[in-house]
Amino acid sequence: MANAGLQLLGFILAFLGWIGTIVSTALPQWKIYSYAGDNIVTAQAIYEGLWMSCVSQSTGQIQCKVFDSLLNLNSTLQATRALMVIGILLGLIAIFVSTVGMKCMKCLEDDEVQKMRMAVIGGVIFLIAGLVILVATAWYGNRIVQEFYDPMTPVNARYEFGQALFTGWAAASLCLLGGALLCCSCPRKTTSYPTPRPYPKPTPSSGKDYV
Repeated sequence: MANAGLQLLGFILAFLGWIGTIVSTALPQWKIYSYAGDNIVTAQAIYEGLWMSCVSQSTGQIQCKVFDSLLNLNSTLQATRALMVIGILLGLIAIFVSTVGMKCMKCLEDDEVQKMRMAVIGGVIFLIAGLVILVATAWYGNRIVQEFYDPMTPVNARYEFGQALFTGWAAASLCLLGGALLCCSCPRKTTSYPTPRPYPKPTPSSGKDYV
């Protein structure tokens, strides 16, 4: 029963991580304008995401522009896009696979070992998805840091970490934690011992002595 609760907890955490990955990919606040230097403009906020760049005015008006050309984007942004989409697809596959292996489901009830293996396979896919998402967000964040400390970057063109990047890191952590808990439901190998052979019964003596 405890193993079933641990399995359910891992699935919920991994599912929340998958939802967070979708939210992080869709949000435009991957990097926000850094108010550093002498020319500080507080009337507007500038931020960029994987798909668009936006400007938010102090009046509440938001203007966004979708990136037109795919080939005009830098390699980091293209790779981050691809990795996040791959992470979402892997998470979707992991949800279907691990759902079949959940003890609370009716699938594969006749084969308990195969059912537990499906849950473990789903957990492994969740782990891979979490690693992919972590690599994507860390790569993008490293690019922000490099551009921020680059002396060739103008002061009015420097950005900092946005909310979507932190959401991606949290989502990757949940996927990794949930996948690890699902992998803990791996079936234990039972040691089989050979059946003992019966000893032959001694034949009763006939009472006659042979010389």
